[in-house]
Amino acid sequence: MTPRFVVSALALAAAAAPAATAAAQFPTRPPAPAPVRPAAFPPFQEATLSNGVRVVLVENHRDPIVAFRLALPAGDAYAPAGKEGLADMVASLLTKGAGGRSADDVAAAIEGAGGSLAGFSGSDNLSVAGSVLSNNAALAMQLLGDAVARPAFADAELELARQRTLSGLQLQESQPASIAGRAFARGLYGAHPYGRSATPASVRGLTRADLVAYQQQRLRPQGALLVVAGDVTMPQLRALAERSFAGWTGAPAAAPAMPAPPVRARREILLVNRPGSVQANIVVGNLTTGPADPGRYAATVVNKFLGGGADARLFDILREKKGYTYGAYSDLSRPRGVGRFEATIETRNAVADSALVELLAQLGRVGREPVPAGELDNAKNAVVGVFPLTVETAQDIAERVAQVKTLGLPADYLQTYRTRVAAVTPAAAQAAARSYVRPDQALVVVVGDAAALYPRLRTIAPVRVTDIQGNEVTAASLTAPATAAPAAPLPLDLARLAAARDSFTVLVQGNPLGTRIATLARAGDGWSYADTLSIPVAGLRQTAVATFDGQLAPRTVSQGINGGGLALNAALTFAGGRVTGTAIQAPPGAAPSTAPVNAAVPAGTYDESAVGVMLPLLRLQPQQRLTVNVFSGQRGAVIPLTLAVGAAESVTVPAGTFQAYRVEVTGGQSPLVAYVSAAAPYRVLKLAPQGQPIEIVLAK
Repeated sequence: MTPRFVVSALALAAAAAPAATAAAQFPTRPPAPAPVRPAAFPPFQEATLSNGVRVVLVENHRDPIVAFRLALPAGDAYAPAGKEGLADMVASLLTKGAGGRSADDVAAAIEGAGGSLAGFSGSDNLSVAGSVLSNNAALAMQLLGDAVARPAFADAELELARQRTLSGLQLQESQPASIAGRAFARGLYGAHPYGRSATPASVRGLTRADLVAYQQQRLRPQGALLVVAGDVTMPQLRALAERSFAGWTGAPAAAPAMPAPPVRARREILLVNRPGSVQANIVVGNLTTGPADPGRYAATVVNKFLGGGADARLFDILREKKGYTYGAYSDLSRPRGVGRFEATIETRNAVADSALVELLAQLGRVGREPVPAGELDNAKNAVVGVFPLTVETAQDIAERVAQVKTLGLPADYLQTYRTRVAAVTPAAAQAAARSYVRPDQALVVVVGDAAALYPRLRTIAPVRVTDIQGNEVTAASLTAPATAAPAAPLPLDLARLAAARDSFTVLVQGNPLGTRIATLARAGDGWSYADTLSIPVAGLRQTAVATFDGQLAPRTVSQGINGGGLALNAALTFAGGRVTGTAIQAPPGAAPSTAPVNAAVPAGTYDESAVGVMLPLLRLQPQQRLTVNVFSGQRGAVIPLTLAVGAAESVTVPAGTFQAYRVEVTGGQSPLVAYVSAAAPYRVLKLAPQGQPIEIVLAK
């Protein structure tokens, strides 16, 4: 019998023999990469329709798909001052009813043909784009023609679009990154339209007449570009387009004069005050050049290795090595006019100044030092390698070709893009970095708690402070605690105090998911207010019961949260100018918990829970701005709330339709918008926390 170890040895030898043979037959190193070749595209066929529309066709019969994009010089920059958001509103409504079809009819027609159709606006262009199976190309062209030439702009669709836009703006106003982006564009471009953005006031002011006038003045065939990619021939396309655009004629109105952006000779810091923020959102950047700059290829590579992803230099140094930030990125924006470079970070208040100094140092370094060969090659390979994914589908091709044509780029831009990027040298990259990245002349926008950040930032560069709306804030007002200045007496009408029980429905993304019951009742010589929020689907119940004297001065507050894995209860007592007990607190990124409270409460301070009682008692007036000091159990401190009152407007809730004042409440843990009836009986009709898809509406 053969010994077992001999059998094992033979087996190992037999296994090793093929491996040794394979090692001898195959190379141990990967082959060198092949030279980068120009991208292969079908020939671009170009024509002009009888009404002046330029047509570009990228014919490809591999798949039975036709993708199209009609671009017109009617983007956001063309909207008149004071009507920001007009171009976006027009674009969103072009496909919501046109040519005798309702919005539902248009959707049913294009979806029934296996396609899509949508309008949108950018800085320079308004576009309508979509795709369809090629045997339905005629229908797609008909819907496209109706959208741009014969839109309905139905009142109901306009109001839906307005509410969607306002909800989006409300969300943006609660997000520090969005606040920083708007402030950066405004500061960088000044009076140039690239610096403007929609506001709730500008969106509310838009009328159907504005939309019709804009469509008639700017959506004209002369100057329009139709790019089509896919399974169609030029004769077929021309016949379809001529028929679909029949009757659509004329040239757009002359473009408005656009002032030059400001020239910045030194670094400046704009500090946007967001009281209570525990982190700072920072944007650093400068103006660059237009899209036709020959240095754009090298600049693209610079942006990639500097801040183009989690493997880039800024991310590696500021996050991985220094631990200053959650992420650090950079970006190049290339509209038709003057572009911009920007770098962004989010960081803790305690290290915001250190993080900014390091970010500025890295931005300066990229233009001073030669780029290491490995870093440069990795960036070029990444840009070259991802390019095919951006022209993978017919929709991608239509989008990229339209971009090339509307920006005035060279005719062979797409074909030679990869070879030009691959040819970028270290010297070209360094020259582009010096031209495109100029930290010594940068605008720095910081969104955060100005009282905490201002003393540190002013050692880096001159600092100007504003509030979120862009109103100037004096540095002196930041040196004292926000609660030190007594608030002016509130215009309360205590005669309105009366026992009441209001029922609300909690809507999440428009769907009813819970209830809220608010009850005000007499309690001896004062009042008791109970607020109960229930979300059955989550098994969550949140309660708060507060007692006040006859002037709404706080006496006691009890809180409870039960469900969702939580069972928390807390109670506070106000006496002798102090508040003591426990409160439920939820720091950002942490689960709610209870914390002890022992804080001074100056005279004239209300409890945060009294705001719901207080709002209907205020003698509100349009454009009124009130400040009230409240004790926040969430923060364990006295904070100022700002109440900004808008004009009275019609508000419909399940309980009926009312004239109501829109009151923006800021300064608390979560900004919110409250709608308060403008006539008796005075009630809170709706609450909408900013940044959340939630509305609490009066049911009865």
